[in-house]
Amino acid sequence: MKKTKIILTIITIILICVVIFLGFLVFQKYVFKKIFEDDILSFADKNQSTIFTVDSITLFSSADAGYKTNTANNFTIQNLYQYTDIALFIKNTSDKDTLENTLKKVYIENIQFSNTPKLGEPSLYFKSINAFSKSDITEENKITDAFEFTVSSSDEADLSTPTLYNNLANPLTLSYVNSNIKSDYTITDISSPITYDGSLLQKCNINLEDISCNLSFDIYITNNLDEDFKTTVSIDIPLSSEDKTILDGNLTIKQDTNYTFYRYN
Repeated sequence: MKKTKIILTIITIILICVVIFLGFLVFQKYVFKKIFEDDILSFADKNQSTIFTVDSITLFSSADAGYKTNTANNFTIQNLYQYTDIALFIKNTSDKDTLENTLKKVYIENIQFSNTPKLGEPSLYFKSINAFSKSDITEENKITDAFEFTVSSSDEADLSTPTLYNNLANPLTLSYVNSNIKSDYTITDISSPITYDGSLLQKCNINLEDISCNLSFDIYITNNLDEDFKTTVSIDIPLSSEDKTILDGNLTIKQDTNYTFYRYN
């Protein structure tokens, strides 16, 4: 009889523990569900209207070489590189400048290269609007981590530096550079003139598929109400279009886009 009571007591305690544990799981699930719903509602409330978008991107692709030597019979290059200059046009949704739709802080981070090219070493640089479409590469402008732009309201802002007008009057400009595609390479066919542009890729027998790449990065904006916004931009580096390729010398493409910045704070 005593053993039976002990067994019943143990079973009762186990059942109570199971009920408490199941109750805890149900309560935990409810709490997580409530937190998730609150996060969704908060996100939706913050993003009832669109403030900033990237509505177009202009891309200029070409190539050059870092060093050249020329003789009567051949032409030798060092550091054959392909570059694509990028101009992103950020717009706001109002014709009037307000604290909500003007810039206080802008930076990019989380730079990723997917479908990494088989040839070369891809990198991202800041590119001055004054040097856009030129092959000049300034190593001090190389972006290795998060990169912040200066925001200015002055009409005399120095646009040779990473500067954006707070009213979005100028584009955000960058340059994708795939360096060292070939180096110490001698071109023996000099029957036709050699020009320092995308046609060098053909002279060096480069297959465009071997240098194709996708570039992506996050853009962060803080407006003058100290609200924070973010969007992710993804760009397939253009090497050809319907009627032209970079091998023709250069390639310019304008893309209409709709990258919407969402407010997360």
